[in-house]
Amino acid sequence: MMNVTELRNRLSQAGQAHVLQFWPELQEAQQAELYAELEAMDFEELHAFFQKATAESGRVQRAGVDARMEPVPRDVLGSATRDQDQLQAWESEGFFQISQNKVAVLLLAGGQGTRLGVAYPKGMYDVGLPSHKTLFQIQAERILKLQQLAEKYHGNKCVIPWYIMTSGRTMESTEEFFAKHKYFGLRKENVIFFQQGMLPAMTFDGKIILEEKHKVSMAPDGNGGLYRALAAQNIVQDMERRGVGCVHVYCVDNILVRVADPRFIGFCVQKGADCGAKVVEKTNPTEPVGVVCRVDGVYQVVEYSEIALATAQRRGPDGRLQFSAGNIANHFFSVPFLRDVVKVHEPQLLHHVAQKKIPCVGPQGQRVKPDKPNGIKMEKFVFDIFQFAKKFVVYEVLREDEFSPLKNADSQNGKDNPTTARHALMSLHHCWVLNAGGHFIDENGSRLPAIPRAANGKSESITAGVNYNLKDANDVPIQCEVSPLVSYAGEGLESYVAGKEFHAPLIIDENGVHELVKNGL
Repeated sequence: MMNVTELRNRLSQAGQAHVLQFWPELQEAQQAELYAELEAMDFEELHAFFQKATAESGRVQRAGVDARMEPVPRDVLGSATRDQDQLQAWESEGFFQISQNKVAVLLLAGGQGTRLGVAYPKGMYDVGLPSHKTLFQIQAERILKLQQLAEKYHGNKCVIPWYIMTSGRTMESTEEFFAKHKYFGLRKENVIFFQQGMLPAMTFDGKIILEEKHKVSMAPDGNGGLYRALAAQNIVQDMERRGVGCVHVYCVDNILVRVADPRFIGFCVQKGADCGAKVVEKTNPTEPVGVVCRVDGVYQVVEYSEIALATAQRRGPDGRLQFSAGNIANHFFSVPFLRDVVKVHEPQLLHHVAQKKIPCVGPQGQRVKPDKPNGIKMEKFVFDIFQFAKKFVVYEVLREDEFSPLKNADSQNGKDNPTTARHALMSLHHCWVLNAGGHFIDENGSRLPAIPRAANGKSESITAGVNYNLKDANDVPIQCEVSPLVSYAGEGLESYVAGKEFHAPLIIDENGVHELVKNGL
């Protein structure tokens, strides 16, 4: 039963009476929809969020973090390039933890593919690999492969539970997609979906924005809404019930993500960390990524827009950027730490303010598409909890091995799009084949030169072959795709490729090695 009078009173007290201004014009079903949406809101809490977030936003702008920033100290930093003598020990520790059912993964998958030009969740996107696998399938198969490897090394079957945080907009389609594809070979009970919260968009003076006459403009509460969602849906209890000790948290849009990376897990466990961040070295001072660093002695991510150019350009004695730890939303948390965050710290987290152009309904009920920001969305970030860690560590990896995000459609600015994601994966898999002793030949049977990899800032050829510099990054890589079911990170390919020559496109999957005829696809 709708008690509209009571709702009107609540809205009036909260200064939000305007959201019912078109009520008489609405059809019954529309009235019911708007009523349900508003009835579920806590207007006092919303007002408090708005006041604190806007006050904090002003404080941050005034405070200036530059003078208070310190780089990550070497003793808490592990590096895939600088600590090669320790990688095997970390990897072994990680596989041991996995084999004991102590490791879970948590995927942040609340985003729709709007910037990609599609109306469905990003994880369902196919970037155009020869196999046409989606991001969800690639990640699921990496989990399957890790479970198999851990069993092979330690002799017991194990499970890596996969927690998937969706938003109101992506929950249903994500669950349907997984069911339709039979969970990509994983067991249904080990894939756990849960939903992050939503918050209304607001004007600069704190009024709720209507998207349509019967609909509030709602947006997910940022990837840091994770912690509130973990509490609301008893996810940490589920982890504890399963005996999980640590969790790898990552974003859906990175095609190269090493899900539950044994080296990262092992490094964090051996360091006794309750919280860890995987980072890539910034390519240049002005690259628009947040930086993991200490501010007033506390670890956090400082957004690139908050760092002065002179600070961003500072270099250490070794010539590296001092503030080089680029955040890629890829984190390790111990379960006891997550429990503390959920129970104790989450209410202390403040929302960040993002000014946005928000489509809305004008005073006469007409649709308005603003050409400049007309309101704010409030969100929390997943890294907001670094400050509560007792033992925080950072693990630096090579971008070309582990980070290629998918954010834009191919038509936009040539960066972080389906083509760059596809090329990054195929270049990496090409390197795996070369490292395992395989060779590629052209149509005349001549061997193609190896691709140089940039490591430690120097260009080094992968094989001892010709040191051959690609003309530029737009060169199309050799088409080569290795199924995660065959190799998680390049291991175990020798039996498929060593001493052999291949024509591209080359696919290596659980059914063997396939050289595809160019137009036979």
